[in-house]
Amino acid sequence: MAIFEYNYMIRALLVGLALGIIIPMMGMVIVNRNLSSLGDALSHVSLAGVMFGAVAGINPVLGAVLASVLAGLSIEFIRRRFPSHGEVATAIIMSTGVGLASLLSGFIKGATNFESFLFGSIVAISDFEFYMILAVSALVFLLMGKFYHYLMVLSFDPISAAISGIPVGALSGLFIVLTALTVAISGRTVGVLIISSLLVLPVASALQLKLNYKRTTLVAVVFGILFTQLGLILSFYLGLKPGGTIVLLGVATLLLLFAYTALRNRKP
Repeated sequence: MAIFEYNYMIRALLVGLALGIIIPMMGMVIVNRNLSSLGDALSHVSLAGVMFGAVAGINPVLGAVLASVLAGLSIEFIRRRFPSHGEVATAIIMSTGVGLASLLSGFIKGATNFESFLFGSIVAISDFEFYMILAVSALVFLLMGKFYHYLMVLSFDPISAAISGIPVGALSGLFIVLTALTVAISGRTVGVLIISSLLVLPVASALQLKLNYKRTTLVAVVFGILFTQLGLILSFYLGLKPGGTIVLLGVATLLLLFAYTALRNRKP
């Protein structure tokens, strides 16, 4: 129980719990809409936002939030210009994020530590970031819950959603912004280069159980909580990077589920 003697670990576990709930909720829609590359694009722009924050003298997480939201809106704008080639938007924004991060890195002086943003760090969360993560997580959870049924229909059949009167454009824009916020605030704990994996792994694991949409979402959230909490605990006791530990737990779970489903299908 030594882990609970450290305030930074208690805060990290609380942040991990919040992110473990909202990230799979976002990931469920992302996977069903075939937007798995969205997390990669936003994470690269998020890193550029972190560097912009360092150059401009503002909190790096706030810089990541501003950059990610702008990138999310830009993706939605470009997607509407290329309705038959939606992947073009994410590729353009990802390239822009990589270019900006490379460019801004040349203006950073001193020993600013970006490793905590790249791979996550449980000791790097400031008071401001802690409360911002909890506030944004609560906002995302409430909005995802409110529009749950609309997002479910939108995930499987956007045309039917539009015909039935669902404001597809506004809802897609809102979802992109919420995803951008989620990616941006996850940088410190999970790492901007790893968050895209966490958007997919809990959902991919839950899909192996062949449940309906609602139950798959709930199981994905359970997996998300399990990965983040167990990953943080293991990283504390074993001296590992939390982001990598969380993701590898997800990969190991997915492989075990692959093996389980293969054995189950072999039974007469």
